[in-house]
Amino acid sequence: MRLARVLGAIGRTLITLGVLILLFVVYQLWGTGIREAQAQRSLENEFEESLGEAGVVVPDESAQGSGQSPPTTATPGSPPPPPAEGDASARIRIPDIGVDKIVVEGVTLDDLKRGPGHYPETPLPGQPGNAAIAGHRTTYGAPFGRINELEPGDEILVTTLQGAFRYEMSEQLIVEPDQVEVLEDFGDNRLTLTACHPKYSARQRIIVVATLVGEAAHAPEPAPAPEPVPAPATGEIPGEGGENGEGAGEEPTTASIDGGLSGERAPAWPAIALGFACACIWLAAWLLGKLWQAWPAYLLCLPLFLLMLFFFFENFSRLLPANF
Repeated sequence: MRLARVLGAIGRTLITLGVLILLFVVYQLWGTGIREAQAQRSLENEFEESLGEAGVVVPDESAQGSGQSPPTTATPGSPPPPPAEGDASARIRIPDIGVDKIVVEGVTLDDLKRGPGHYPETPLPGQPGNAAIAGHRTTYGAPFGRINELEPGDEILVTTLQGAFRYEMSEQLIVEPDQVEVLEDFGDNRLTLTACHPKYSARQRIIVVATLVGEAAHAPEPAPAPEPVPAPATGEIPGEGGENGEGAGEEPTTASIDGGLSGERAPAWPAIALGFACACIWLAAWLLGKLWQAWPAYLLCLPLFLLMLFFFFENFSRLLPANF
């Protein structure tokens, strides 16, 4: 009799854990997309307002992607100031794989949860050089979930505050996360899309390269070189070490291809606290069911439990690789 109770308790525990794991998978594949869709609506409103202020006329979308649109429709004049990190910087459309997303400035984990992210160290799309954009393939709307299906000649259409630009896919590569050379300037005008490879893994990166069709827009003036700092009286060379001068004369670091694609360490206490809150709600529902009726008690507490579980999953996922 006692053995039957123990086995029954173990069985119920395993079933509960299995349901929670299944719900977590559902959250990863679809729940994260809810957050991304909310962020995209906000970014789209922000970007359309910025386009109106800049006087940019967006070409008819029915003509884009059909070969009827001109190579570029760059707005003349000096380029606008670079967008701040977290702001909407462009709109990217890839008709052949159904992509239509607002690009956020930055490639941190939080940036990529809101949509594809532009590497700030690279020029903006449409400008001379190698413009680079990163995006997820499996979670948070999976904006680049199908970029492996692109073929040479497929169009990638990008709109910025400098106008509308058309790229044609030219190359696909699989590289290691530390192969930052794919973000370097190759002397042409290209767009580089990066994402994790294979799907559900951050082991490698898939790279899609596209070439700008037509003339590039004006690039911003390079920042003036900083004035040399005179050496201290002690003879110590700036940037050669020292308590206050460590790293002062170093060259800027190369942009990382990884960005926020592999995730980053996050504090565990929010997930622990929310997990404890979920357990308390479930326990309260069980006790209420004992004092009252089981099914009405569970139905009463279920909405609050699912809401708390959603936030628990959101914080727990930050402890895992971004493409787990």
